[in-house]
Amino acid sequence: MNYSTLLFLLSLVSLSLFSSNMSAQPDFKPNYDENKVPAYTLPNPLVFENGDAVKNQADWQQRRTEILQLFSSQVYGKTPSQSLDLRTKTLSTNQKVLGGKATRKEVRVFFTEQGTRPYMDILLFVPNGNNRPAPAFLGLNFYGNHTIHPDSSITLSDQWMRANEDFGIVDHRATEASRGVRVPRWPVETIIDRGYALATVYCGDIDPDKNDFQDGVHPIFYQANQQEPTNDEWGTIGAWAWGLSRALDHLQTEDAVNGDQIAVIGHSRLGKAALWAGAQDKRFAMVISNNSGCGGAALSRRAYGETVGRINHAFPHWFCDNFEQYNKNESSLPVDQHMLLALIAPRPLYVASAEEDEWADPKGEFLSAAHATPVYELLGKSGLPTTKFPPVDQPVTGTIGYHIRSGGHDINSYDWQQYLNFADQHFTTESP
Repeated sequence: MNYSTLLFLLSLVSLSLFSSNMSAQPDFKPNYDENKVPAYTLPNPLVFENGDAVKNQADWQQRRTEILQLFSSQVYGKTPSQSLDLRTKTLSTNQKVLGGKATRKEVRVFFTEQGTRPYMDILLFVPNGNNRPAPAFLGLNFYGNHTIHPDSSITLSDQWMRANEDFGIVDHRATEASRGVRVPRWPVETIIDRGYALATVYCGDIDPDKNDFQDGVHPIFYQANQQEPTNDEWGTIGAWAWGLSRALDHLQTEDAVNGDQIAVIGHSRLGKAALWAGAQDKRFAMVISNNSGCGGAALSRRAYGETVGRINHAFPHWFCDNFEQYNKNESSLPVDQHMLLALIAPRPLYVASAEEDEWADPKGEFLSAAHATPVYELLGKSGLPTTKFPPVDQPVTGTIGYHIRSGGHDINSYDWQQYLNFADQHFTTESP
């Protein structure tokens, strides 16, 4: 056999193997057809795994622990129990921003003693003139603190970011052109005018949004020679949720902030993180999920829009590896997302969808809130006041609130107006 013939035969073998691998790739296309939603039975949050019924509030606390452990081991991964001695450094303070209506502060929170990354910068706006500490909204942002307000004195992030030249993110780094590009998502002045403080952190300060477990907080907790989380350890969403709790640690030391009235809020993938943070950390007095979809507020078993298989295939770093066994196998999950929402009970919870955001499954998000209601009722709260899917732009609120607004996948001024109204119902505030 000559050399040319050998090369030809080798190329046929390679092509055959490539074709075989391609044909073996799973089909993770999203589903937008209600007729293709599989028949499903949801696990009951008020029934223990052994089949016993939850009869009272004491039973619920045991069942709550059981559900929390299932989400930890099968979906988001276990959060490290080790506590850190956090150090903080004030980067800047300006007591007369927004025409004198607010104080703006930047605080750097170091996760290690070295004083190098990983660390996170908290950007905080607090209304001036209040006679009492202000309740606050706390949320992660996608492209850096400097993007939520055009103030040129806000620190420009130097951390890795998803490339977006339209937003001034070039070569995965922020440029001056990125200042204020996310203002529509963060109505800072409106929030201040309503008497609330606002705190935000760039999610990439905690863990950059890529499949790399060496560039965020994960290595702080690794055992000797460990390079990535084990199958049941936290992914990126778990790390973001952990970071939100560390931001809460600091906010509770701020005299101008009411540490007992802090709402954790998030949009899209950051809405998933907000829900997981609120489920684990009872100090969050309110939890708000905006278009959080699969792995957030939407029921996994509906397999509508983005499915478990699709999200694990596209974002393998978000959840723990154990979650992958439920790709195209949602019925085998020991939990579903209504149980995540139930973990927030009896605290106020708001879930929001958008009419054109089929990817996030608005119906599945609503049903999840509805199926969490029995737990709220067991704990003496109203839950969601309806089982009927509401019309567009007509919010329904009890201790659980819900709306589906016109438009697409975004968080906008309409959403924020509903969240502020909801907070007014449950928090004590004083407009300046």
